[in-house]
Amino acid sequence: MGICGTAMGNAALLLRSAGHEVMGSDTGIYPPMSNVLKEAGIETFEGYDPLRLNALKPDRVVIGNAMSRGNSEVEWLLDTRIFSYSSLPEILAELVLNDRCNIVVCGTHGKTTTTALSAFLLLKNGRDPGYLIGGVPRDLPQGCHLGVTKDPFVIEGDEYDSAFFDKRSKFIHYLPHIAVLNNLEFDHADIFRDLQDVKRTFTHLTRIVPRNGFIVMNGDDDNLKSLADCSWTKLIRVGVDDSNDVKISSFSESLTGVSFELSFRGKAWGKVEWQLPGIYNARNAAMAATAAGLAINSSDPTVLDLSSLALYKGVQRRQEILVNTTHLKVIEDFGHHPTAILETLKSLRARYPNAKLACVFEPRSNTARIKTLEAEFERAFAQADEVYLGPVHRIDKLEVANRFDTRAVASRLNAQGRFAQAFPSNGELLLKLKADTFTFLSGERVVTFFSNGSFDGIISDFARTAKA
Repeated sequence: MGICGTAMGNAALLLRSAGHEVMGSDTGIYPPMSNVLKEAGIETFEGYDPLRLNALKPDRVVIGNAMSRGNSEVEWLLDTRIFSYSSLPEILAELVLNDRCNIVVCGTHGKTTTTALSAFLLLKNGRDPGYLIGGVPRDLPQGCHLGVTKDPFVIEGDEYDSAFFDKRSKFIHYLPHIAVLNNLEFDHADIFRDLQDVKRTFTHLTRIVPRNGFIVMNGDDDNLKSLADCSWTKLIRVGVDDSNDVKISSFSESLTGVSFELSFRGKAWGKVEWQLPGIYNARNAAMAATAAGLAINSSDPTVLDLSSLALYKGVQRRQEILVNTTHLKVIEDFGHHPTAILETLKSLRARYPNAKLACVFEPRSNTARIKTLEAEFERAFAQADEVYLGPVHRIDKLEVANRFDTRAVASRLNAQGRFAQAFPSNGELLLKLKADTFTFLSGERVVTFFSNGSFDGIISDFARTAKA
């Protein structure tokens, strides 16, 4: 149920690859996922119908976490109890992960990129890993692959809840042998009360890492440092500080790309030269390489060859350059948390030091829609020269006092010498952005769209205009 979601669709493909007969229902069956499912021999049904579900007589119903009480199939399942049901994480643990060495990639930021990097590095080092990625990787055939059981399975470990009937984080189900903890901040305000609540679920994850496994931790992250003791397993710290086991050094970024060096406990590992921006992506690479290397050799991760990173292209919608001309760069980014936006804008400033940076933001995620991190968002936007703020998504569902106040943020940014404007609709934002860009374009300009959703299609519209 909910088969066309990125995670659900890829899970369906994995289960089909494992030999199960799979079919599914959803209310939004459209490409590209619908085409991928059809090619794999997975039948999909539009809408939810208890009579159809009863006629199909499935051995198991997998309920996606987008489903809730009131859904006709959910209510029928609960009323009749004819068929057993599971959450997505439960079925993955039972039918895919149970007999694998699992690398579970967790953190507030960088999960998708680090998961894709881990799978990519293992493939380039001669392994056939399984993987499940919550995005569209540009370097892998698709977002999921079963692989062979003797090689690791890499999975994106989301801290969001598992289902309406299981409010534990998904990653609690994923049987980690190697848990990668990229970073930890407050997010998902609809699920967690505060930062301490987020820390609690990450602590629960560390407690199920076996003693013959590893926790690969960002050693520069203060919130991760404050987690409870992890003495029952092996802890490998990664970061720029000298105290880390895996150290990132000699980082530099320019228009031509990024370079940095990795070492493991004083032993040189290799120099990386690649195109992914920012120190945050260098850390993603170091975390991924450490986890993949330990999966190959538990005593020395440096057996992993890093040279393939020079070819790595990344994941769609993660600092993806849509237009690249002398005077104009148009970039799409999945960023929806102030820290991610801050680091991305800092990286763009380093890469394009003479350009005017325009930040275009849609307050769409459950945390971005509310006031909790409003001040942090404002500090992030201040890294740009121009800020265009779209309307808060589903603003009518929020109490007035709890809404992210785009007008107030724009006003305060203007007082700091930035050009900032809040718009009542994304259509009006697009018209103003086009006028500012194509009427007055002089010098170099970098326009970056930040959204974890569709942004009402204005990103592709703007990019098409730029290419015309």
